Amino acid sequence: MVEVTATPRSSLADRPVQVQVRGLAPSQLVTLRASLTDEQGECFQARAFFRADKAGEVDPGRHAALGGSYAGVWPMGLFWFLQPDALFRRLVKRDVAGSPFVVRLEVFDGLRLVTGPQDHPLASCEAERWYVGPGMQRVPIREGRVRGALFLPP
Repeated sequence: MVEVTATPRSSLADRPVQVQVRGLAPSQLVTLRASLTDEQGECFQARAFFRADKAGEVDPGRHAALGGSYAGVWPMGLFWFLQPDALFRRLVKRDVAGSPFVVRLEVFDGLRLVTGPQDHPLASCEAERWYVGPGMQRVPIREGRVRGALFLPP
């Protein structure tokens, strides 16, 4: 049975996440896709093609992506190379304290440049990417022409 995991499942956005796929056939070609929908409803995706090792595993931190959104060994490549589905959109987190970005990680059999609703992943999981740690206090700043936010630790 194929399994994809993200460790840790919930973390701050600047912390590394280890993505691993297990249960594949040795040397199986797969597409690993990360996707998220931002607060405006815009979709962002990144994908990378991998060949499983002899144990039937894929680890972007140890195995080189053969292509897709990037090539080579990039442990966080699926997060760093997220691109919008629509042109001229930027990935910006507006509500940094209230909710995380939820990144869906999916593994598909073979090389998939495009995936549609009829394509079912072999496995999937989700990772939460928070921008503010627990207990942080956000204080809006408005002084003259200065606008900003002060984040105070617990």
